[in-house]
Amino acid sequence: MTVILAFLAAAVGLLIGVIINALADDLPQYAFQDDPALPKQLRPPHYPDGQPRPLLAWSGLMAFLTGQRSPAGDETFYNRLSWRHPVVEVVMAVLYGGIAWGFHEESRLGVWFIFLAILMLITVIDLEHRLILFVVVIPALIVTLALNFLFPDTLPDGGDRPFKEYLIGGLLGGGVFFVMFLGGGVFADVVSAVRRRRLDEIPFGFGDVMLALLCGFMIGWRAMIFAMFITVFAGAIGALVYLVSRALLRQHYKVFTPLPYGPYIVLGTVIMLLFVDEVRDAF
Repeated sequence: MTVILAFLAAAVGLLIGVIINALADDLPQYAFQDDPALPKQLRPPHYPDGQPRPLLAWSGLMAFLTGQRSPAGDETFYNRLSWRHPVVEVVMAVLYGGIAWGFHEESRLGVWFIFLAILMLITVIDLEHRLILFVVVIPALIVTLALNFLFPDTLPDGGDRPFKEYLIGGLLGGGVFFVMFLGGGVFADVVSAVRRRRLDEIPFGFGDVMLALLCGFMIGWRAMIFAMFITVFAGAIGALVYLVSRALLRQHYKVFTPLPYGPYIVLGTVIMLLFVDEVRDAF
């Protein structure tokens, strides 16, 4: 039965990956598109130039496997589907299938799946555009609070986790990262004064604050404390890896280059969402 559940979950994860890719293709351009002639509604999966993809190629994975990465007769580089499409679908399938296999007795499995889909969409857009869209975060906040109110986590003593713990978690995460946001603004002002020219790069965006608020609502304040520590350390390691890789590839590094911080917030949240007891026992 566990094997069947894992396969079904993997199939759902693949489908969710298709939806995530479609949203990641359209939402960023709609959020900042001022041309009234362009459509504002979400469209079925399409190629970069807007041509609709065949039904079999709605899945990025199938598009690659069947040679439909580009429209028929169009092999131009800029009209190809990126590798992000099959990668996201495979990752979601493996993630859902693995969680169903390892946590099949978890009563909030469906809630976890919804949370992970939201976080994956935010991560993909942040990595590609360095944006955390309010059009994604605001509905996600409402959905998260509703799910945690209706399906609270079960405590070790058998009781339900108080809803206020999720509220405090959001306020904690959002509050701490808001302070970091203000500190980033001060840092930018100081650097601008020293360099005698405006620093265009944003050290820490308000979208990260909203993401931290969302993640706190997802896991509650106790887990959010650990998640923030994981975020800081993972962010430091990621920055170090970036610097070393640039040096090894002999590529120029521009000082104060902004790096997307959202994925590290997501990483800490996912670890605490799935392995909260193991992390607490380790400390």
